[in-house]
Amino acid sequence: MSANSSTPSPTSGFPSGNDDLADNDLTADLDLGFDGAEDLLRVWRQGMRPDPNLTVSEWADQHRWLSSRGAAEPGRYRTARAPYLREIMDALSPGHPAQRITFMKAAQVGATEAGNNWIGFVIHHAPGPMLAVLPSLELAKRTSRGRLDPLIADSPALRERVNPARSRDAGNSMLSKEFPGGILVLTGANSATGLRSMPARYVFLDEVDAYPASADEEGDPVTLAEARTTTFSHRRKVFMVSTPTIRGLSRIEREFEASDQRRYFVPCPHCGTMQWLQFDRLRWVKGKPETAAYHCEGCERPIAEHHKTEMLAKGEWRATAVSKDPKAIGFHLSALYSPLGWKSWSDVAREWLAAQGSDETLRVARNTLLGETWVESGDAPEWQRLADRREAWKPGTVPMAGLFLTAGTDVQRDRIEVDIWAWGRGMESWLVDHIVIPGGPDDPAAWDKLTALLGRSWQHANGASMTVARLGIDTGYEAAAVYAWSRKVGFEQVAPLKGLEGFNRAAPVSGPTYVDATIGGKRLRRGARLWSVATATFKAETYRFLRIERPSDEDRALGVLDAPGT
Repeated sequence: MSANSSTPSPTSGFPSGNDDLADNDLTADLDLGFDGAEDLLRVWRQGMRPDPNLTVSEWADQHRWLSSRGAAEPGRYRTARAPYLREIMDALSPGHPAQRITFMKAAQVGATEAGNNWIGFVIHHAPGPMLAVLPSLELAKRTSRGRLDPLIADSPALRERVNPARSRDAGNSMLSKEFPGGILVLTGANSATGLRSMPARYVFLDEVDAYPASADEEGDPVTLAEARTTTFSHRRKVFMVSTPTIRGLSRIEREFEASDQRRYFVPCPHCGTMQWLQFDRLRWVKGKPETAAYHCEGCERPIAEHHKTEMLAKGEWRATAVSKDPKAIGFHLSALYSPLGWKSWSDVAREWLAAQGSDETLRVARNTLLGETWVESGDAPEWQRLADRREAWKPGTVPMAGLFLTAGTDVQRDRIEVDIWAWGRGMESWLVDHIVIPGGPDDPAAWDKLTALLGRSWQHANGASMTVARLGIDTGYEAAAVYAWSRKVGFEQVAPLKGLEGFNRAAPVSGPTYVDATIGGKRLRRGARLWSVATATFKAETYRFLRIERPSDEDRALGVLDAPGT
């Protein structure tokens, strides 16, 4: 057994703390007169000695080295650099009673490195099956190359346990790292196969707010991943980390609010008042973010940036709520806690000022700087505000500014519903017609009536007739029937749609991708075209459009037009 063995060997019956006594008892009848006997005994004693009882943060300080490939500050890892991570990492240690640890945080506060320290600790000190889930398989591969490979290569304690990826039958591939007593598997939240791959004692869920709503239409990725830990009962650990997104859609906020909601309290250097840092107490001279200073809630005196290091070192996590699950704890941290040299208070002020004037940039600032969700003020529009936006025109008539028509179609069990929309310049839009076709996807007559709508015309205010330029139809219910109808009428005018949750999408609409379709009982490979739609992006944009103020009658008389998106 090596001197660095991960699993302590039984020592019952052996004297402890006195190697000479142990030698006298255990080697009394042995012939130790041969060459190398002392070396053999020394190695034997080291192998029988139990591993030190380290926490994750202690392990990181002793064994973790940061690579210049992926770290701004290469060299030995020091928890003291970001002391707020100590308690979070130590909650991931086997001796801590917490089983679900949630960390809702701003960007770039060291959360991912804390997770990597946990991975290193498991490989070296507490081996077992571990699952790490990234938002997508592509991100999982990128993380493996950019973070895990340097983690292993630059830390000797890990390098001797994980074979190089280049060696034959090494058990070390891009998405799988074998080590004595365990295995680390990386996967994407978009892969149901990866989430079902194995039982796991440890699960690391990184950037959960970027996960899709469903993994290959098999369910919530977080639920699927956590189900892997069932057989490990009280020994399991689930670490959930993310920068939050939108209130009501954010997974990490939901988990944090169900926890004991720990905040990092730090002392004022002037009066000693313990407080957790809040953005509204960061103040600066108007237009001069470089003057930013934090104002103590106890004495109201400004605190200069150079005090931050001492404040963080003397800080402590305090629960501010009672957890719904006694085994679940949660931590929240904003960029105000970022150590000196990372992100300064003046940087926070400067980025906040730069974000003004755009809901999109303000949302990003709130998420990444404050570690808080963005609240869509249009999330539940007041009925009066909506009613005031009504315009009077003949039902089924396209307004004068309408340039073309689209249709949105939803298939239900007993009906098909269709909205006809007219679109003008600057994405101004009007609901022209709402049609309900009785009969569900099993009723051929319902599909015939929907087909007839493709050839129907609506009268424009100028007297012209207009037909639907493009019809989008949701595939969320009875996708096979939708594909079959779409293929029959032609994909030139009809677009099958699939909604995707989450805001981290490369484009709001992507495709088409070719999917299998069943036509007349026969399965056709790549028989249908499917377009993917980032529904969260369009919901947020719709709420933003609803908040646009319309010009007054006086302004209209002066030629003022509706703003884009009205």
